Order: sequence, then structure tokens, then C-alpha cells
Amino acid sequence: MSAGDLAAVLVAVGVFAALVVLLYAAQSLLRAMRDLRASVELLHRETVPLLEELRGTVREAGAEVERVDQLLEAAESIAATVDSASRLGYLVFRAPLIRFVAFFKGLGRFARRLVRRPSARGARRSRSRTGRDHRRAA
Repeated sequence: MSAGDLAAVLVAVGVFAALVVLLYAAQSLLRAMRDLRASVELLHRETVPLLEELRGTVREAGAEVERVDQLLEAAESIAATVDSASRLGYLVFRAPLIRFVAFFKGLGRFARRLVRRPSARGARRSRSRTGRDHRRAA
């Protein structure tokens, strides 16, 4: 065998080895692609219903938020109405109530003065004055 033949055989063996390696790599790549395709299909089958369910949940949550917003608006309206009514009640009843209380307080003073005896008032005054004078002298 000549050197040229030996080189041709070595190149042929090298090309064959490279071809075997490339075929093995291509087969591994195809197997990985099939597995990836199966995983993507499984993911698609599982996520599409979940996304639909999520959309439904988001719609329900949006409706609930709208409902809560309406309730808050109603509560604010009620609070404003109660606040206005309490102010109005305060303004309407303040003066008559003060007069009513003052009237009955004056009536009570008048009744106490009527109940007291004139002689008892004089005796109290004289005792309290003598008690004061006696203390000052001592």
C-alpha cells in the first residue's frame, strides 16, 4: 500500500466515524425534539383550561369589586345623610333644649326657695355670722 492509499483509507475511516457521530447526534436531537413536542402538548392541554378558569375568576373578581364599590358609594351616601341629619337635629334642638333645661333649673330653684322657711333662713344666717365673728375674735 502506498502512502496515498493509506491516507485515503484514513480519511475514509475518519469521514465514516464523523458520519456515525453526526447520525448519533441527529438521532439524539430528534429524540429530544419529540420529548419537547410531547411536553409542549401536555403543557398546552393543562394550561388552556387553567387559563380559561383564571379568566372566569378574574371576571368574577371584577364583578365583586364593582359590587363592593357600589356598596362603598352607598355607605358614603348614608354617612353623609346621617351627618347632615345630625347637624340639622343639633341646630334644631339646641336652643329649645337649652331653654327647657334652664326653665326646669329655674323652677327647681324657685321650688327650693318656696320650701325653705323664712325663720330657718334667718336662723342659719345669724348662726353662720356668729360662728365667723367668734372665730375672728379668737
